Amino acid sequence: MQDYRKKAETICENIRKIRELKGWTRDHLAAELNLSPSGYGKIERGEVELTLSKLYQISIVLETEVDQILNLNPDQILNSKEESPKEEVVHHLKPSLNQDTLLVKYVLLLEEKVQKMEASFGLGRHAI
Repeated sequence: MQDYRKKAETICENIRKIRELKGWTRDHLAAELNLSPSGYGKIERGEVELTLSKLYQISIVLETEVDQILNLNPDQILNSKEESPKEEVVHHLKPSLNQDTLLVKYVLLLEEKVQKMEASFGLGRHAI
């Protein structure tokens, strides 16, 4: 149970670090998540249980992937003298897929499933 608590604290710290690296305030992130500032503050302090759904929402608002929140590497923050740590980490945290891309992929997947179901029932789409 100790390992779970430590990992949960690390995730909350990573959320705060990424937010700060982007130069965003708690109030800004709270508003984007439709939370009160105190409610969002409880997430960063680890005072509430963070659901997978909320973690996913936070990753979308932070414009990063859940995996990057779960596994933020401290070496990414304190690394190069040539590039400021903030610029280096923010560059690394850019998402490989944005929300619009995910929605398009989801719609295409649903369309594919509908076509397979229609084909299995011998139905076809008819042009009107």
